[in-house]
Amino acid sequence: MSNDYQRPPVRVAVIGLGRSFFTEHYPVFKAHPGLFRMVAACDLVKERRDMVARDFPDCKMFRQFPDMLDEHDIDIVDIATCSKDHVKHALLSLEKGFWTLLESPIALTLDDANRLRGAAMKAKNRLLVMQRGFFAAGFLLAKQEMADPRLGEIHQLRIRREDYIRRDDWQTVKRLGGGASYYAMTDLILQALKLLPSPPIQMWSELKRIASLGDAEDYAHVNLKTRGLVSGDIEFNGGVLPQNRAPAFVIRAERGVFTVQEAKSTEGKLTIIDPEFKFPRRRSSVRTPEIMDLHEEFPVVEIPVTLPKGTMHGPSAFWKHVYDTVRTAAPFPLQLEDSIEAVKFAHLMKKTSPFGS
Repeated sequence: MSNDYQRPPVRVAVIGLGRSFFTEHYPVFKAHPGLFRMVAACDLVKERRDMVARDFPDCKMFRQFPDMLDEHDIDIVDIATCSKDHVKHALLSLEKGFWTLLESPIALTLDDANRLRGAAMKAKNRLLVMQRGFFAAGFLLAKQEMADPRLGEIHQLRIRREDYIRRDDWQTVKRLGGGASYYAMTDLILQALKLLPSPPIQMWSELKRIASLGDAEDYAHVNLKTRGLVSGDIEFNGGVLPQNRAPAFVIRAERGVFTVQEAKSTEGKLTIIDPEFKFPRRRSSVRTPEIMDLHEEFPVVEIPVTLPKGTMHGPSAFWKHVYDTVRTAAPFPLQLEDSIEAVKFAHLMKKTSPFGS
């Protein structure tokens, strides 16, 4: 990611100097001073503010968010706070007219997501959402292969993210908006909604706690049924050992399957009936069948699939789009409506599960 423009860096003000910020936001700001410059930071913990000050000595420090929003030399407010505070903080930023970057989930209920929609419209659509899954290499590969004629007619899409982690942070606490439905599934559901050929009309889901140390779920499973043949099966499981993990994306179709092992992988694999092979003509019969094996012999081939050369993906793609949107008015590729739709399904999961409430 490089600065291709003779434009000043985006001036960033951050609230929430936690793990997400220091692992996924801060390294970008440090590595690309030509694109981003931290001008303000807000957190109740002084030690966290001091960590930022060591790398950005000119960055102004604040304990209270409204005080930071009184500053004028800000282009975008980066919100990386607790999930239950996302709406409150985003509304304050949008009311000031700032570009606002919000971690997912954007909200914990559909009503709150709709409030954000209204505020974003009043602020000239200056709300951007950090949905990592939309920029993941594996998702881009799956999107590419959903249109691959070599698969034939597709009947199932499977999305999996698996881990084994005994989490003990606020993301495991229900009253703070924790739980896999929000911290993991909004990304995976958004991926499914963008891959499925038509909108879902039915949903089944279940939530469980497996390895997490809090009271919120670390297992979430949802099945989405469309009007057509294709269904989406999406699961996050925080209690799977590394030796037993499923592919991140699986597309099942009449002539075979496409798989991507890791969500960040730029390579996938088609395992299909040879495209040159054609089955001999047969018809079904109501007659008493002969005593014989009905399996046929046919050639199966494995074909590696990669993203086209030069395709931007992952964090570098996300942050480059943020810069382009703020500095050059380029359209942001992820629509706010997509994030709101993902919240709708996550909220339904929590609302309809005895474990989620």
